Amino acid sequence: MDEGLGTDAVSAVTGYSAQQIRDLEALGVIAQARRAANGYRRFSPLHVRDLHAYRDLATAVGPVRARHAMREIRVLPPGEAAALVSSFHVALNRERNDALAAREALRMIRAEAASDTKPADDDAMTITELAGALGVRASTLRFWEKEGLVRPERVATRAGSARHYPLSAIQEARITAALRAAGYRIPDVRDTMNAVRRLHDLDDPLKALDSHVEAITHRTPALLRAGTTLAAIITTPR
Repeated sequence: MDEGLGTDAVSAVTGYSAQQIRDLEALGVIAQARRAANGYRRFSPLHVRDLHAYRDLATAVGPVRARHAMREIRVLPPGEAAALVSSFHVALNRERNDALAAREALRMIRAEAASDTKPADDDAMTITELAGALGVRASTLRFWEKEGLVRPERVATRAGSARHYPLSAIQEARITAALRAAGYRIPDVRDTMNAVRRLHDLDDPLKALDSHVEAITHRTPALLRAGTTLAAIITTPR
């Protein structure tokens, strides 16, 4: 009878520590190991397979979502489990497309900033015009202003004052929109905007987006590798 693999042997072939293996078993990332007569855990090659799959899945979608997925696909109906895995592919592809679009937008903005054309007064926009151009709500622009991401000017009106977006504020709004579309959090966008204002160029945020795209490129094959094992788990009779 095959006695199976001990915890140390599994640790050696997966790179996880013995404690991590026990923790992942307790969390449901891998199936419960059987116990030998002496009480020690005995693992099968399927446990090793699943630990490798978890590592790839964690690389692709993060450890929290990966742990949840490894648990859920063992108990969900096959159709729902497959939909969960498919959602990871859809989300990662959307993240890549958003990052590529943001990078292209920043490149276009940098090219415009390098133009020798002198700004004209009528290049400025109202909050309604800018919101329409960016496809966001006016309230979003007001929120970005509150967070220090965009700095419009104020012009006097009969009713008091109104926001007036010169070219510099339009550029800030476009950078903010591009980075937010790529999944950047408000504090990260604020740091980027402060860097842009200091350096007067877009090299740093472009480098950040290049790194983001490269990371997604690394995560995608990891998700594909994990998918083979996840499909086997989903289709195994229960």
